[in-house]
Amino acid sequence: MNITFADISLAKPGALVVLVTEGATLQGVAADLDRKLGGALKRAVKAAGFTGKSGTYVDLVGPQGISASRVILAGLGKSAAVSSAGLEKVGGELVGRLGKTKDTALAIVLDGIAAPKLPAADAAARVAFGAKLRSYSFEKYKTKKKDDDAKKELKSLTVMTRAAASARKEYAVLSKVAEGMFLTRDLVNEPANILFPAEFAKRAKALTKLGVKVEVLGEAQMKKLGMGSLLGVGHGSQHQSQLVVMRWTGGKAGDKPVAFVGKGVCFDTGGISLKPAASMEDMKGDMGGAACVTGLMHTLAARKAKVNAIGVIGLVENMPDGKAQRPGDIVTSMSGQTIEVINTDAEGRLVLADALWYTQNRFKPKFMIDLATLTGAIMVALGKEYAGLFSNDDKLSKQLASAGEEEGEKVWRMPMGAAYDKMIDSRFADMKNVGGRDGGSITAAQFLQRFVNKVPWAHLDIAGTAMASPQTATNQSWGSGWGVRLLNRLVTDNYER
Repeated sequence: MNITFADISLAKPGALVVLVTEGATLQGVAADLDRKLGGALKRAVKAAGFTGKSGTYVDLVGPQGISASRVILAGLGKSAAVSSAGLEKVGGELVGRLGKTKDTALAIVLDGIAAPKLPAADAAARVAFGAKLRSYSFEKYKTKKKDDDAKKELKSLTVMTRAAASARKEYAVLSKVAEGMFLTRDLVNEPANILFPAEFAKRAKALTKLGVKVEVLGEAQMKKLGMGSLLGVGHGSQHQSQLVVMRWTGGKAGDKPVAFVGKGVCFDTGGISLKPAASMEDMKGDMGGAACVTGLMHTLAARKAKVNAIGVIGLVENMPDGKAQRPGDIVTSMSGQTIEVINTDAEGRLVLADALWYTQNRFKPKFMIDLATLTGAIMVALGKEYAGLFSNDDKLSKQLASAGEEEGEKVWRMPMGAAYDKMIDSRFADMKNVGGRDGGSITAAQFLQRFVNKVPWAHLDIAGTAMASPQTATNQSWGSGWGVRLLNRLVTDNYER
């Protein structure tokens, strides 16, 4: 869908939408439009009992007197309550509504919306952003498309505002966030027979076109570095494991980078500790953390963020072959610490252990944030509304929580402590990879903390938010793209110069 910004005009063909606030339904542009329609809009508003309440609409089809195929009034609620999130929602909802009609062009008018903390340009850009996010679909493997569906495709959106030039500038940045989210969604939605570790690495290498430096470490290099924890996970797969390092240098020379580390289990059978068959197909999304890191690096580079950033993703496949690691095996991580593998289905933390150690050891970052679809236990605790946040740093935790509130990707900080850490002590090795049923998400985080070496660190357990999360006005995809806008906001607000 092509998105443009223009001054206000009522002469556009296609669907015409006017956004209105509660108590101001037929003022300004809406009043002008009603006059052109001979009072038809006023009559429709009265018949529907429309007041401009948030999430309500009046739809006038085939109006006389203008070139538009339909006219819609979209309610935003009370003026003082209009927010970025609300505007994104209405943009997404309108694309959803119009996608079910034969209209191919949509124009949305913003005029006279007095949102106290939201300039007109920001408001217009957020509507466009919401519409863009809703336009995403993943249908590359569908060989047939119904004729009716082919006709119901919105091709263009014009956002009309008296601040068109400024809105265009604001949206230019948001569009790069959308690109990163779409890349993340694409990666999570891909089937595992297509997106195995080497193919994932290849797609990450495409970021070089944006100025990102990308290195791919194969198994021989990782073995030389002593990454026995990561490599053990992939022993049962025909696909070789990979470690991909992405570097964006948009900040000052010599300035310490910020670092993001992603779990990239391209498919997880559970290994010898085999998962039940039900819904195992969802395990193609067990690389959601790596997908987010890749999408974030795209966004930072595409918008030329003034920051030095590192993205590291560990890419493996966990399969139950005769060469696969067994419960009871002991592996040696890059840190030199030994790990007793109690359950081969607790493999993501084994991947992250070496990836985190490598990142802090090589790059000496300001902080590290890892993202992983790590535990089902986090969904028992938080459902699919929040990602679990575990951290050794209060400042970083507060920054993440604030960014999450602003962007609608919320995190909830979970406890950590010595009592939980003791639960992963092993009789035979330095630690074991599971700590029992109780506090499963917490003991997983305690495990990871043993590999960060006191660097400010946060772990985001995104098992409930990265895939199969609730559909919203701005996302109808199985893969949500969760985390890109959260982390981009974190960088924008706190770490760019």
